[in-house]
Amino acid sequence: MRYSLFDSPIGQLVLSGEDQTLTGIAFADSTKAPEIDSSWSRDQTAFAEVARQLRAYFAGELSQFVLQLAPRGTPFQRRVWEALRMIPYGSTTTYGKLAEALGDPRATRAVGLANGRNPISIVIPCHRVIGADGSLTGYGGGMPRKQWLLAHESRTAHLF
Repeated sequence: MRYSLFDSPIGQLVLSGEDQTLTGIAFADSTKAPEIDSSWSRDQTAFAEVARQLRAYFAGELSQFVLQLAPRGTPFQRRVWEALRMIPYGSTTTYGKLAEALGDPRATRAVGLANGRNPISIVIPCHRVIGADGSLTGYGGGMPRKQWLLAHESRTAHLF
């Protein structure tokens, strides 16, 4: 496993994966950040394309990531994460609407749990999911970051 660090406007990110395939993006100071052990190799060039696209995203110049992703999870989690990638930039949806889109309106709680286990923050935009009443709900990177990401996308969505 290789990893690199990326300084973003909302905190340092840990990018991880194998070869050129991204398996994780986590906030370095989050409880969900991966445990970097001695078997991992730090390589600041390993995810140069990921870093380039993240820089463009944060600069308001990119609305859709085109990267090789391999999030690790159950088949249901991977379906949810793929559905998250379909939420348009600058938009939000609810857990209930995601469950309906996946064909099971009763799976709202399961969708929420899968959303919370998203291993590739920002690129798989779990921050775009809000409560049924329109309120902001939990985010592994913390609510201030979720608010920042949604505000950033709202400010720049007209550019695309």
